[in-house]
Amino acid sequence: MLNTALLLFFPFFMAFAAASDLVSMTISNKVSLALIIGFMVFAIAIGMPLETIAWHWALFLVVLLVGFALFAFGTIGGGDAKLAASTALWLGWAHTMEYLVVAAFFGGILTLILLKLRSVPLPDRFEKVDWVARLYRADEGVPYGIALSAAALMVYPETPWMQHVLASVRAAGG
Repeated sequence: MLNTALLLFFPFFMAFAAASDLVSMTISNKVSLALIIGFMVFAIAIGMPLETIAWHWALFLVVLLVGFALFAFGTIGGGDAKLAASTALWLGWAHTMEYLVVAAFFGGILTLILLKLRSVPLPDRFEKVDWVARLYRADEGVPYGIALSAAALMVYPETPWMQHVLASVRAAGG
């Protein structure tokens, strides 16, 4: 049961954050809160040492402070800052830099795609679809939660969470 939850919990909330940002240009605080609570529940469940948990929290604070600074300068959205921090909480020091680099790469590609999309007229059949019309507007930002989520899903299989699942499966003879 724990292994199934570890396989599904984090990826579900990453996919939800990406979909939410795509259609509404917002990432609910509930997503970040669920990730924070989930981290603590799963950290305790797998027996993560308290010192390791503390280091994860330290990283969370660093990423949150940097994210809020970027938000204050208008570089990223507040939901993006909170999502990045709660994702870093899960990924820890060993994987967060890779996550941020991959997110920047995906974010660049996403931005280029949106710029190209916005350079052509919106097809008539999509004018009444609010979220599609919003993506076409030059005064709208980039739903960066998509890049953050995709990067997180790319890095997640390398984390201790998945190593725990693999070790459990091997120990069970599977």
